[in-house]
Amino acid sequence: MKNLNYLLVLAVTSIFGFLPLAAQTAAAPADTAAAAPIAPPPAPAARLSPHETISLHVGSGRNAPLVTITYGRPLSKKAGTTEVRKVWGALVPWGQVWRMGSDEATTLITQVPLDFNGTTVPAGAYTLCMFPDDKGTTKLIINKQIGQWGIPYTPAIQANELARVDMKKDTLNAQVDEFTIALVADPATGGGIIKAFWETTQYSVGFTVKK
Repeated sequence: MKNLNYLLVLAVTSIFGFLPLAAQTAAAPADTAAAAPIAPPPAPAARLSPHETISLHVGSGRNAPLVTITYGRPLSKKAGTTEVRKVWGALVPWGQVWRMGSDEATTLITQVPLDFNGTTVPAGAYTLCMFPDDKGTTKLIINKQIGQWGIPYTPAIQANELARVDMKKDTLNAQVDEFTIALVADPATGGGIIKAFWETTQYSVGFTVKK
């Protein structure tokens, strides 16, 4: 497992050009001389959805720090048919952790510390999930473990949660067939907003750069 974490850290570094601070302590095996030979990582499960990477500069100028999210984009329309499946409360059950996308776990990478409604998220790489709640407030889950397949959300993964923050729920005027996450600048705060929308519902949460 240490060797697999090491490979994941190297992959994130090569893609984004920096080593997430949250992963720096895992960047090298504790005892290289005594470590067992590195076995090839297992082949990932086949992807079922298209994937997208979105970014937002937080602050002024093109050289401002980046916040980046990579995620899978499932469709409400059943593959090979014209059937449109119900999303919230069915395809995405209420009261259960959802991977906030499809296939691999959704990943957030930030080059600067962020503040989510009073919760500090240090610079680094994280997994994002949601806890949809039809009777209360839906939560955005920020988890320190990265690189895993999106499900199952095991107790071992849950133990690495950094925070759960409230998300605002809004109703959309038009049906959205493909799950979408957007990173939108917030001029009022100088930070941004994460928006997740599917079917006719949007969930969002704002963040600022931690001073």
